[in-house]
Amino acid sequence: MPRPIKIAVLISGGGTTLKNLIVRIDAGSLDAEIALVVSNNPDAKGLNFAREASIDSKVISHKEFDGRHSFSEAIFDALRASGAELIVMGGFLRQLSIPDDFENRIINIHPSLIPAFCGKGNYGSRVHQGVLDYGCKLTGCTVHFVDDDYDHGPIIAQASVPVESGDDVKSLAARVFAAECELLPSVINRIANGDVSVAGRIVSVR
Repeated sequence: MPRPIKIAVLISGGGTTLKNLIVRIDAGSLDAEIALVVSNNPDAKGLNFAREASIDSKVISHKEFDGRHSFSEAIFDALRASGAELIVMGGFLRQLSIPDDFENRIINIHPSLIPAFCGKGNYGSRVHQGVLDYGCKLTGCTVHFVDDDYDHGPIIAQASVPVESGDDVKSLAARVFAAECELLPSVINRIANGDVSVAGRIVSVR
């Protein structure tokens, strides 16, 4: 794939992951171009980041469709039209049906070490509260390819984060997000370089 790699970003809320990618691109540490931002939520604050950066954005609300299949079709029609080579889920909270032409072309960042604290209903502060309630000493974040199940696709890379004495959800979330801000751009760069290959569930990073 030619560099910079052309990506699209899917969001549902605050857009902090999108903002990080924009900052990294502007700084020259992420060799990517954001062709499109898609949100299922018209009130997503992350749409403001797209506007400020003059990035095309589109709202496709799941509420306007009769099910996951038709909603997914609308999303992927927009992604195809954008010419994006890689799709990044940055806090996108709707499940999609992945068409064959997007297999291993969609990645997600999840705030735990999958397969721990993942799956339907495990997102945001719920993940970090679960880690604290269980008494874990280590957590982290995971970048994985997206398939038709929540947080299930092949794992590309993970970063560990210690759980410190006295942590609450806010402090732990901040530490994990700092790791996410490093891991996700790194993975995108490796994919752009052709360093990532997939065989079944096993991902190799050259």
